[in-house]
Amino acid sequence: MQRLAEVLDRMRPYSHGLVLHDPDGPRESLVRAGELVALPDAVDVAVERLGSRVDRVLPGDVVRLMLRPDVRRRCVELALDLPDGLDVAPHHVHLGAPVMFGTPELCASTGPDHVVPPPVELWTPAVTVALLDTGLDPHPWFAGRPWLSDWGLSPEVLDAECVRDRHRQAGHGTFVAGVLLRHAPGVTIRHHRSLSSLGVTDDLTVAAALRDVRRQAVAHGSPIDVVVLTAGCQTVDDRCPPVLRRAIEGWPDPVVVASAGNNGGTRPFWPAALPSVIAVAATGPDGSLAAFSNRGDWVDAVAPGVGVVSSYVRIEPGADGVAPGTTTRVYGTARWSGTSFAAPRIAADVARLRHDGVSAVDARALVRRPLVRANT
Repeated sequence: MQRLAEVLDRMRPYSHGLVLHDPDGPRESLVRAGELVALPDAVDVAVERLGSRVDRVLPGDVVRLMLRPDVRRRCVELALDLPDGLDVAPHHVHLGAPVMFGTPELCASTGPDHVVPPPVELWTPAVTVALLDTGLDPHPWFAGRPWLSDWGLSPEVLDAECVRDRHRQAGHGTFVAGVLLRHAPGVTIRHHRSLSSLGVTDDLTVAAALRDVRRQAVAHGSPIDVVVLTAGCQTVDDRCPPVLRRAIEGWPDPVVVASAGNNGGTRPFWPAALPSVIAVAATGPDGSLAAFSNRGDWVDAVAPGVGVVSSYVRIEPGADGVAPGTTTRVYGTARWSGTSFAAPRIAADVARLRHDGVSAVDARALVRRPLVRANT
């Protein structure tokens, strides 16, 4: 398990414009420098209080207040100075849960690591799961799935700089989808890319992805039954960013399942810690809570999250006769650890319950099974 400061240092070529507030302290949080995020009805009060420190106001469903260059790094301090209860907050950066712990290990195609691909099933009526993650590659495990033709894939970004080096989170969405299909093979997956191959996203990106998925589902005439979120953040005031709270609580129909995070502590990890969300911690092979997993009374459920095997895509140098510097995608399986892989297991349980005719309300209640040690 790595300190957030170490993660940020490793990402230094890509981390310009980020501020780590209270490093290793009780209020540690990662935010985008010079930005505050406000719900529309809070903008006028915030702008009046901040005065000339606001350089620009960028309107939208959620409003961004861009601060003057000389106060950019004071964004957290300025947000805390605003009236309590005002829906304005720093723009929090979210990390995919395995960023803090664990990298994938490739599995052999034979032997004890071999996993039989999940069967191709068609559930009628459909149970639809929205997966917000890095991407969804054309892995053989997904071939023949009826949902591919009407929604499609979002190929993984494995090597954005074309330096023949896989990013740390590359393949994450493909892996999570495989976990979901292993335990609920008949689900319909609606994927939306909202997490970079470095494992980074933010409040606005997640909120926008939730809105986009909702609109697309309406356009396709296929309501979403379950939403899976595998990234999150901790905040300076240990409260959920208003933009996330509104995006999730304003869409009450699906059962939202989210990773509890890999910080190994008890501080709330958002949006998992929202009361309306099922926060999932990870257990090891013996059923005890994994050391890296977050825990606390806000955790709702636990599932295996150590040494999980699932579908994976990697890059390798191009074959002979291919232009130098090119790579090829190779599909197989890998073993990976993190609360990211516990969450889709619980999402699969919800999906199976919905397939059996259980209501969303009852499904939420039935999968809430926290481990006692997750609350200490």
